[in-house]
Amino acid sequence: MCGIVGIVNLKEPQFVPEDLLRQMLAAIRHRGPDEFGIYRDEWASLGNARLSIVDLGGGQQPIGNEDGSLWIVFNGEIFNYLELRPILEAEGHRFRTDCDTEVILHLYEKYGPSCLNYLNGQFAIAIWDNWNRSLFLARDRLGICPLFYSTANGQLVFGSEIKTLLIHPQIQAEIDPDSLAQIFTFWSVLVPRSIFKKIYNLPPAHYLLIQGGQLQVHPYWEPDFTIPATPERTTEEYLEEFECLLIDATLLRLRADVPVGAYLSGGLDSSTTTAIIRQYTSNSLDTFSIAFSDPTFDESQFQQYMAAFLGTEHQVIDCTQADIGQAFPQMLWHTEMPTLRTAPAPMFLLSRLVRDHNLKVVITGEGADEFLGGYDIFKEMAIRRFWAKQPHSTRRPQLLKRLYPEIARLSHSSEAFLTAFFKQDLTDIDSPIYSHLIRWSNTAKLHRFLRQRPGESIRQWAEDLVPLPARFRQWSPLGQAQYLEIVTFLSPYLLCSQGDRVAMAHSVEGRFPFLDYRLVEFANRLPPQLKLRGLKEKWLLRQLASKRLPPEIWQRRKRPYRAPIHRSFFGPDAPTYVNELLSPPALEESGLFNPLAVSQLVNKAQKAQQLSEVEDMAIAGLISTQLIYQQFIKAFPSQFPTLGAKDRVKVVNRGT
Repeated sequence: MCGIVGIVNLKEPQFVPEDLLRQMLAAIRHRGPDEFGIYRDEWASLGNARLSIVDLGGGQQPIGNEDGSLWIVFNGEIFNYLELRPILEAEGHRFRTDCDTEVILHLYEKYGPSCLNYLNGQFAIAIWDNWNRSLFLARDRLGICPLFYSTANGQLVFGSEIKTLLIHPQIQAEIDPDSLAQIFTFWSVLVPRSIFKKIYNLPPAHYLLIQGGQLQVHPYWEPDFTIPATPERTTEEYLEEFECLLIDATLLRLRADVPVGAYLSGGLDSSTTTAIIRQYTSNSLDTFSIAFSDPTFDESQFQQYMAAFLGTEHQVIDCTQADIGQAFPQMLWHTEMPTLRTAPAPMFLLSRLVRDHNLKVVITGEGADEFLGGYDIFKEMAIRRFWAKQPHSTRRPQLLKRLYPEIARLSHSSEAFLTAFFKQDLTDIDSPIYSHLIRWSNTAKLHRFLRQRPGESIRQWAEDLVPLPARFRQWSPLGQAQYLEIVTFLSPYLLCSQGDRVAMAHSVEGRFPFLDYRLVEFANRLPPQLKLRGLKEKWLLRQLASKRLPPEIWQRRKRPYRAPIHRSFFGPDAPTYVNELLSPPALEESGLFNPLAVSQLVNKAQKAQQLSEVEDMAIAGLISTQLIYQQFIKAFPSQFPTLGAKDRVKVVNRGT
């Protein structure tokens, strides 16, 4: 993948200084350190920082079409570009490179925004039409590649990361209290907001079109969990189609002119895709995983077992609590958003390990849980709906003991506590957010730390914020729960803070077979019992994996990826920045939190007392927000080093 930037004049023509574009690109050098490109005319300026993966010698951007009327900068990969190119060539389009970027350009030349329907990939695209003075920005269906924008002083400014926008002299960062409240509820900021006021996140599966100085944002795809009314197929037929799709999605994502590695967590998802790679390719394969010093979070036993079973060259990053605390500030500089978890920090360290082994691309298993029913929250919803049919039953709530065994404080709780906790709004099954209401209400307890809190009830606030498609209520309860998880967790948090941003921090591209849109659409149409059968998650995937993996892996219960929180920030190896950031003067300066509530929690953590799951999330949220304030508001660099003579910079100036 790469990084892109741009500035478009909305009212009056004016050349943007080349040095400003060079600084914007320098700020995301980590996304594409191999070479750089700039396009400039009096209306638009585009820039690209390239991570060379396909057509290493000929794919430098920006790229123009035959007559120079269209220019593109692109971040991502189009995996079906080899199939699309001959179709375009047969219609007279001429190519000067062998890269996927040029395929997009000619596809847009032919179809306009409808070109997006032909693309199988992960992407953030910017195309400038200098004849019509129009800008086309687009983002992939599930939001793997980031794209932010803002307007200032008659200009639209966009970039792969927010820091590129902040280099513009008329754009400053200011934390949005409403966005912060969203993080302290949903774990993420919901699109189109970002954590900063007036800086917007182009939603997944949308494109932005600027013409005549006017901005319009349009959707081009959305998840649809409508189950076809056609006669039900056999399980074997579903399994055969699923297997063909997953194999093809995985092999497509091996297309590269550089070696491709794989993350191997020891779980079902990454083990299955890695097994497919080993079966269908003969090259050696490097795999990578995280081992935790804290046994509560460690899965290295299963990782090593799978690496030996598959015969991969396996590399491990040993992660301690102190490592997480030390990496946390640098990780946040790249994710650009507060977080209630420390899980992105080990992923940040893992991508550094990949880069240290001279790899640029890794296959990873994200998406299987969302689209194939892997999370405990789906089981929780199923149990509560079953219980709601007999709300006074004493036997049905006992099923809750089978949930969340990895959270010891919850799994060891008394039956009375579990019953009372999960009985909240039990019979309110008509609520569109029924599946997530307990989670969001529980996380919203963190609002007591905020100086500015939502005025509405959590339920009403969440129902107003989360956009629901017209057909939402026609879907199965599992489909509804999956949709909520996708739009509030997968796209804005998982694929950002644990995906693109921490990987690209070290110039590593993640590729996600389970997020191939064909596989996603297939999974969304599946009968619910093929995803969640009783309380057995990802049932169909398990059937596929049983042919390729040992029982110790394919029969394993889903274990969510988690990392230590408060012990990473308090104790003998605590990083020095924590006490300073959470001190009363620092809290007063940022003006975001209630100092008394924070000091009470800090005192508890310093005394090494046991913290609840919510208190752990509060620690991560408070520290990460204060770090974001420190890095992007209080001490954001006034100037980044510009690209120099040693950098490979291609500059296209038109009309000068």
